[in-house]
Amino acid sequence: MNREQLSGIAHADHPIKAPLDDESVRRLLEQALPRGDERVLDLGCGGGEWLLRALAGNPRLRAEGVDTSEEALAQARRGATARDVGERLALHHLPASDFSSPHPFDLVLSVGATHAFGGLLPTLAAAREHLAPGGRVLIGDAVWDREPSPEAVEMLGEYDDLATTVERVVADGWTPVHGHVSTRRELDDYEWACWGSLASWALDHPADPDSAQALATATERRSEWLRVYRDCFGFVCLVLRRTPS
Repeated sequence: MNREQLSGIAHADHPIKAPLDDESVRRLLEQALPRGDERVLDLGCGGGEWLLRALAGNPRLRAEGVDTSEEALAQARRGATARDVGERLALHHLPASDFSSPHPFDLVLSVGATHAFGGLLPTLAAAREHLAPGGRVLIGDAVWDREPSPEAVEMLGEYDDLATTVERVVADGWTPVHGHVSTRRELDDYEWACWGSLASWALDHPADPDSAQALATATERRSEWLRVYRDCFGFVCLVLRRTPS
C-alpha cells in the first residue's frame, strides 16, 4: 500500500486534509468569496473538497483544481457528480507548478499543499501569477505553536511561529484580511480521525495483505503525534489581498 492509498483511507472521515472543522472551512470560504460568482483555482486540490464546498454553496461560482494524483482527481469528479456541480468544475492532472491558464482567478487556494512549491512564499509567488486584480488568496500552512524539538523539525520540516509567519507574508507584499488559527480541538480531532480511520480499516480487513501495514502505520503515526509534535505543531489559514505598491 503506497502513501497515497494510506492517506486516502486515513482521510475517509476527515475529507479536508488539514486540521479545520466544517465551520472553520465555511467561514474561510465565506471571507474568501465575498461576491459568490468568482472564478476559483486550487493549486494542489487533492480530492477537491474545498472546491466542492465552494461550488455547492455558490451556484454562480466556477472552479478549477490542479493535482498530480489521478486517484484524488477521480475522487473529486465523483464528488462533483454527487453534488451536481460537475459542469462548473475543471480538473487538471499535472504538477501545480506547471499549471497555466489563459484567464486569471478571483481566488487562488492552497491549503496544506505548500510543499508542492517548496514552501509558503514560493506558493504565494505562484498564486500571484494566477490572481486577478483585486483577487484573494486563501493559503494554509503549518506554524510552530512553541519551540519545537530537533526531532519535530526533522520529522515535519522548517516552520516559523505564527507572528513570524504573518510578518513574512506581509513583507512579501500581502495584506491579511481574515485568518484562522486551528484550535487544540481541531488539531486533535484531525489526528484522531486520520489514525483512527486507518486503524479501523485495518481491523475491519484482517485478511487483506495490507492490513498489517496499515495498522502499523496508524500506530506509528499516532505515537509520533503524541510524543513528538502534539505540543508544538500549529496550523494557520490566511485570506490575503495584494498590498498596494
